Amino acid sequence: MISVGVVGATGYAGGELLRLLLRHPRVEIATITSRGHAGAALTDWFPNLRGETDLRFSEPQVENLADCDLAFFATPNGTAMQMVPQLLAAGTRVIDLGADFRIKDVKVWSQWYGLEHACPELVEEAVYGLPEVNRQAIRAARLVANPGCYPTAVQLGFLPLVEQGLVDLDHLVADAKSGASGAGRQPKQNTMLTEVAESFRAYGASGHRHLPEIQQGLARAAGRPVELTFVPHLIPIIRGIHATLYGRLLDSEVDLQALYEKRFRDEAFVDVMPPGSHPETRTVRGINVCRIAVHRPDPGRVVVLVVEDNLVKGAAGQAVQNMNLMFGLNERVGLADIAVIP
Repeated sequence: MISVGVVGATGYAGGELLRLLLRHPRVEIATITSRGHAGAALTDWFPNLRGETDLRFSEPQVENLADCDLAFFATPNGTAMQMVPQLLAAGTRVIDLGADFRIKDVKVWSQWYGLEHACPELVEEAVYGLPEVNRQAIRAARLVANPGCYPTAVQLGFLPLVEQGLVDLDHLVADAKSGASGAGRQPKQNTMLTEVAESFRAYGASGHRHLPEIQQGLARAAGRPVELTFVPHLIPIIRGIHATLYGRLLDSEVDLQALYEKRFRDEAFVDVMPPGSHPETRTVRGINVCRIAVHRPDPGRVVVLVVEDNLVKGAAGQAVQNMNLMFGLNERVGLADIAVIP
């Protein structure tokens, strides 16, 4: 059994992670932590887990987490980096669902997140946890930086085109929409039901902190810098991401459907849909699957449609997928759910 600890387990991503871990046949949850709710029962915060566990929150202490094989951090940005060096020194592997180790250029990270990095020496070691790109490195990693929700959808959607040099890398566009759970569980006026319902708005149009993460991944795939216009939107649903991606094709003859099917043929959690498809967010609700459809409106343009659950493939499910790889398991273990419709 894999002994795990979950730090920051009161948020949406933490709760989703625990939902998945409680049904994982090879995992024992040793400790869950919350600095503000030590002593409280997990089911007080997540009543959907009643009957599944009697876990209670404790204070986040390195000593307790160091007894685990793996520690997950589902915490605000800037938290994991304070504890990770001690945990790694103790032999505990780490998956950070936050952004502390995603961006390799520490100065760029500090500019976007407004913090000084506490352990820049570990940033280079951290493996970016997108299994469809870094599977072998994840298997050997001590420290995995779980990708952001938007970056997962955008990178997977563009990946086949960028890897093969089939699009103009200076004029990529990602128009992405997310449900309100992507903003976290802390009460905020702009994510209240009365503010979100019957409305639809863009945010971060002049610059969003997921932009450098996406550009970093696409540049690695392309072998050169990538220029991307990325605009996220908040839509009145609870969970789900829909990304519409646009590019200028450099090869008007390429069979796009065959390209995508070949690239993701062996990927358990990427579903390339039939020609002409328009994937819906409801078809990925609660599951670790990214569904993709590729369209060519005319010979010189490509439109890629991508949907995922921001809390699963965009967060907790991908973290479990990474854990499976790190401990030599089939990456499908514990992730075999079917989406709930309606």
